[in-house]
Amino acid sequence: MEQIDGDTDRGAIHVTVTIRNPADPSRSWEGLFLVDTGATDSLAPKSHLEAIGLESKGLRVYETADGRKIKVDVTTADIEFMGDFTAGRIIMGDEDAEPRLGATALESAGIEIEPVNQRLNKLPALQTSPRADEGRVSGRIGGACRQVDSAVQNRRGRT
Repeated sequence: MEQIDGDTDRGAIHVTVTIRNPADPSRSWEGLFLVDTGATDSLAPKSHLEAIGLESKGLRVYETADGRKIKVDVTTADIEFMGDFTAGRIIMGDEDAEPRLGATALESAGIEIEPVNQRLNKLPALQTSPRADEGRVSGRIGGACRQVDSAVQNRRGRT
């Protein structure tokens, strides 16, 4: 497992993130994002997202830390950080909003947080394609695939 120190400020972890327009990858914005495992989706100021050609894809309701429900514009984009990339939903925040990297992007890129030492850990890669010699999938995904295969075989056996 690769450990990467995050920039820390007041006990928080920050990481440099590039948001890229998937329709025109040459258009991007880079910022320092707070790593926020309490947030499902990432957030960036709307003006920065619009500057790279991203538009709202609709409204979504979110619950704030104090329990209020708010309706905000969301978009999708490529999200690059720590030498990896993913794609995900991004909340189009107010101009003064602190950019946040949410749990979905972290998990999609295989990153976990070690809060005591303020480190981000890049998990080892998982094999997701079947091995020709074994006909099964290894890693965390393997069990679910084998269960599906068994269910399909059982169903076929009944017909």
